[in-house]
Amino acid sequence: MIDRELPVTEDELHAYVDGELPAGRKEAVTAWLAAHPEQAALVAAWQAQADAIRAHYGAVAQEPLPARLKLDRVIRTSRAAGRRWQAMAAAAAVAVFMIGGATGWMARGASASAPAPAPSVFERFTAEALEAYRLYVVEVRHPVEVPGSERKHMTQWLSKRLGYEQRIPDLQPIGLRLVGGRLLPGPTGAAAFYMYEGASGERFTIYCARVETPETALRFKEGERAAAFYWAGDNAAYVVSGPANRERLETVTKAIYEQMDAGAKKS
Repeated sequence: MIDRELPVTEDELHAYVDGELPAGRKEAVTAWLAAHPEQAALVAAWQAQADAIRAHYGAVAQEPLPARLKLDRVIRTSRAAGRRWQAMAAAAAVAVFMIGGATGWMARGASASAPAPAPSVFERFTAEALEAYRLYVVEVRHPVEVPGSERKHMTQWLSKRLGYEQRIPDLQPIGLRLVGGRLLPGPTGAAAFYMYEGASGERFTIYCARVETPETALRFKEGERAAAFYWAGDNAAYVVSGPANRERLETVTKAIYEQMDAGAKKS
């Protein structure tokens, strides 16, 4: 039986967009939207956004989530005091360029039966970040716990849970709005996860937490449909993940890195 008397809720509108509305309410919601053109326009915008996200990430949503992502070995370098983005990016480019040849050369003398080295804390941290990206980037209704409109509350909450002051970058100048954030478990404790979205539906995330690691150099990891830049500094590690478009991801990472670096110098 169709109940046309019950008021239409926002959750029902989201369920309508996602095709998850119970059959008994679908006709009532459709009729309600026909009588409320402003809300119908809002729902149409949500549907367009959902379509854009599915177009960008639909293939990723169908992939199985691995327990851990296998990370490429890269050349280990240390970051000198006061090093800026240009030097960090250059180091990452050199590492990616050299890794293929260096790994192949070292493998010539390696025994086929030799066990693979255990991943470092930094590598495990980055694997967790990429898994979180793959899991939440396809979500339309619940990609975050706290919306970007509650930035102050989110900053205070996650700062308290992680045990150090959170600095949430402003990426509006490069066309990305803050969707929001959430608290996640990480390999070293609590981790903060922030999501940003562009006008075309592209999404980027920041995953950060306290990490004690001697590794600090900026590194780049590319997969089939996702990529990440990651680095550590001031006892915290950061992973910026996004679509596998290195040039665009580097622009986003540069904006984030510079704001994080500037904030660290003030504190």
